[in-house]
Amino acid sequence: MLAVHGTSFQGVMDLLRNRVLYHSDEVVSRTWQAVDISDQPHMTPWEVENVVFEVALPNNIEGLQEIVKPNLPWAEDHFQERVSGKPWNPPPSSAWWPHAQKDNEEFKEDKRFSHTYPERFWPAEANPDSDLGKLYGQMHGIRYPYGDLDDLVTQLARDPATRQAYLPVWFPEDTGAVALQRVPCTLGYHFMIRHGVINCNYFIRSCDFIRHFRDDVYMAWRLTQWIRDRVQAQGHLEVGTGMLTMFIGSLHIFRGDMTLMQKGII
Repeated sequence: MLAVHGTSFQGVMDLLRNRVLYHSDEVVSRTWQAVDISDQPHMTPWEVENVVFEVALPNNIEGLQEIVKPNLPWAEDHFQERVSGKPWNPPPSSAWWPHAQKDNEEFKEDKRFSHTYPERFWPAEANPDSDLGKLYGQMHGIRYPYGDLDDLVTQLARDPATRQAYLPVWFPEDTGAVALQRVPCTLGYHFMIRHGVINCNYFIRSCDFIRHFRDDVYMAWRLTQWIRDRVQAQGHLEVGTGMLTMFIGSLHIFRGDMTLMQKGII
């Protein structure tokens, strides 16, 4: 386990980069995102398990973009889709994602992805043509209607000390990937307001250090800022931003990226 506390974001990046470069383990894997990679040795992952870090990030968008350096403008475009209230699938920004190949067609079925983050943030009306959607008018769990991002904001505004404000991205339909489908990398986000600030605990099962890490951090903290603003307005209270704590089950790069990373090119 690699635990990093109380350093700057650049300090976190440097520590993680060195750990991935010099202390990662090669993992023989037959699939990536439900795609067979057994004949693609350059896709062999080099992995660091159970990474946990804690970092304070800016309370405004401009400062966050300057420090984290996500893929802009795509990262902000896609974040706005995530919080739009619409269960986009596909989200429009998928067309200009910097790492997209062939319009991500290998991940689509009937021109839709197996999941999207806008769908998972706004699941109640994500599948109105399903049997449950037709029966209830919205998606429904075993006993109760699905909640969404707005419900989480209302919960925090109603009870700022709650420990229940968790936004899941991993749903039961992902368990076991029984349809051999692509499943989310993110498990979910847990928000708590303590001592006048909102903190985010971000749980992610798998993260590509080269292509996704900066964007994942950016999305998590932009979501924290977005929730803070709406909790302040709805709850009529002052809330600052605190700490991001990120739990990564598998932090990895691919064999094909290792040489470029060693040379400092990426």
